[in-house]
Amino acid sequence: MGGGTVATAAVLTGCKQAPTATAEGFAQGEVPTDKMTYRTGKHGEKISLLGYGCMRMPTIEGNSGRENNFELDQEQINRLTDYAIEHGVTLFDTAPPYCKGRSEHAMGIALSRHPRDKYYLSSKMSNFPPNTWSREESIKIYHNTLKELQIDYIDFMMLHAIGGTSKDLSGRELSPMEVFEARFINNGILDFLMEEREKGRIRNLGFSYHGDVKVFDRALDMDDTVHWDHVLIQHNYVDWHHEAVEQGGDADSEYMYNRLAEKDIPIFVMEPLLGGTLATLNDAATKQLKQKDPQASIASWAFRFAGSQPRILTVLSGMTYMEHLQDNIRTYSPLKPLNDDEYAMLESIAHQLSNFPTVPCTGCQYCMPCPYGIDIPGIFSHYNKCVNEGNVALADDADADKKAYRKARRAFLVGYDHKVPRLRQADHCISCGACVHKCPQKIDIPAQMKRINGYVEELS
Repeated sequence: MGGGTVATAAVLTGCKQAPTATAEGFAQGEVPTDKMTYRTGKHGEKISLLGYGCMRMPTIEGNSGRENNFELDQEQINRLTDYAIEHGVTLFDTAPPYCKGRSEHAMGIALSRHPRDKYYLSSKMSNFPPNTWSREESIKIYHNTLKELQIDYIDFMMLHAIGGTSKDLSGRELSPMEVFEARFINNGILDFLMEEREKGRIRNLGFSYHGDVKVFDRALDMDDTVHWDHVLIQHNYVDWHHEAVEQGGDADSEYMYNRLAEKDIPIFVMEPLLGGTLATLNDAATKQLKQKDPQASIASWAFRFAGSQPRILTVLSGMTYMEHLQDNIRTYSPLKPLNDDEYAMLESIAHQLSNFPTVPCTGCQYCMPCPYGIDIPGIFSHYNKCVNEGNVALADDADADKKAYRKARRAFLVGYDHKVPRLRQADHCISCGACVHKCPQKIDIPAQMKRINGYVEELS
């Protein structure tokens, strides 16, 4: 993703003017065809730093095919694929479940129109349901991948999303380690994939990770016998030093990066924008980035971070629209690695984002009236306003910049009392839950009230 949903723009090939930022946040101008940054795979592959993620694909109806049963727009998929290859993208990543099971087929059509040596294909062993855990059913998934992609060998194959939980056929809840063993070890599928690698039908074998870090560590400990060729992890400037809460795990991406670097295993990156969060930031963070580089899109900073570490082989981006693809090509053609000041700036933004996530309240008032008189929209409105304006601070910040901390502390507390009467503030919430089912945004209002009140108590 390079940003939000926008209409497809005309191709800008050959345009020589200097890039300028658009209202939607995308830069416009030349899209280089011969300046892509490449990294070298474990077996000498020339991999574009920008990888094309095929989880989100355009549909006839103009939506992303990830979450809806809309018809994929094969003509537009072909056009995006052609444009990517023309501008230096060499790696395309898909999986059996993507786009409700239609991604591999669509990419097979799009890529079969190009010489096989012009691109690398990545897919996954996605044997998630317990009824596919047998050796026979898992092998069927593998052979169907080759069929749908119209290939007789695959460049990169991964065990899909190790570290998650599941239930077995009897309905018993399994631990992440038990699921890993059932999906890949006990049924001999990992051995089968290693045999396919020996035969040349798989060129590189790896895994993607979501979840329990113990499973990540277990898989890495198997490297002496498996010899992993690559690993896919969630990596962005929020997850780098902060726990990957979205994954439900207990490891930040710096830990995973360093462990993989120790074993000399190339790294694929997913979620460089943290599910789109880092494509549109609050006003204070946006102002900070625009002061550094007025022409750069907000998303490009996240992509620069994701690609700046040398062990990163490719950064996958689900580019549904031409603007996304063009913006990301500019960012990596060539990559301008972050300097120390830019790293520090992004870490400061990540610090704020991690500790002060905004509440997706639209002020619709459906949750009102609260039986205990709490001004729910008013509390969320003040909190979000302070986050957007940068008027938030942690106690830890006081030592670093006492003046800035005092200013932010005063702005929040004084503004809170002016915006919301004392008897209607978050500390009076008893978590009765009467508001929860009324909220069209599905906000856990009692939990947010507890979080915001905890921050107020800390400041007080």
